[in-house]
Amino acid sequence: MSHSLDTRKLEQEVKAVYSDVARTPDEEFHFEMGRPLAERLGYPPDELDEIPEAAVDSFAGVGYHFDLADLQVGEDLLDLGSGSGMDAFVAAMHVGDSGSVIGLDMTDEQLAKARALRDDAGLENVRFEQGYVERLPFADESFDVVVSNGVINLSAEKDRVFEEIHRVLRPGGRLAVSDIISESRMPASIKENADLWAACIGGAEQIDDYASLLELPGFEMTASRDNPQYEFTSERAQGACQRYGVKSISLVARKE
Repeated sequence: MSHSLDTRKLEQEVKAVYSDVARTPDEEFHFEMGRPLAERLGYPPDELDEIPEAAVDSFAGVGYHFDLADLQVGEDLLDLGSGSGMDAFVAAMHVGDSGSVIGLDMTDEQLAKARALRDDAGLENVRFEQGYVERLPFADESFDVVVSNGVINLSAEKDRVFEEIHRVLRPGGRLAVSDIISESRMPASIKENADLWAACIGGAEQIDDYASLLELPGFEMTASRDNPQYEFTSERAQGACQRYGVKSISLVARKE
């Protein structure tokens, strides 16, 4: 991580963006949102029909990875950067009443919205906690599965994130994520710009570096794929995509 990046400013900018996502999902953002995006990425329409509509409206993920996660009834799952709760609600359908889902988010507005939607839907196996992906407030070996959608790229300490995920997973547990990476390394002018981090560009790790960070604590990546159906909407973001190969991928890795 570059020491020139103002991480406090980054956190404030990211919180501001996703507070707005929770409050006003109809506004224009640098990324696409809502049900049309979710369906194009691969979420089954019949599953989206089963979860709170307002959660789907605020969906701002970058891929679909629940097929890779291969969730089983009774499993305990953690969703990092859970937002308004769409992925947590999808996961709850798969793990059933005998399983559990915890969504972790740092943004007050997103947490309040997700909790209200959960309560309205009467989902007793889902809860939402406040916290940071670099410092997970959970005991060692608490989960069978960790999922995350378009969030790890926003962290300036990805090595810490993967270490923490590895710590809270049980032996043989798996991590299924969709995230933004780049094919080539980006210059400091982009990597040190908090605005571009908040826009999911500046924090995109070069794919080989991303894989190395993932493998360092002891993960084995078992499958990955590109998500060409995910597109950035702002011109600035599209320029970075073309120049540095910034794109969305989904992957699954197992704790060895």
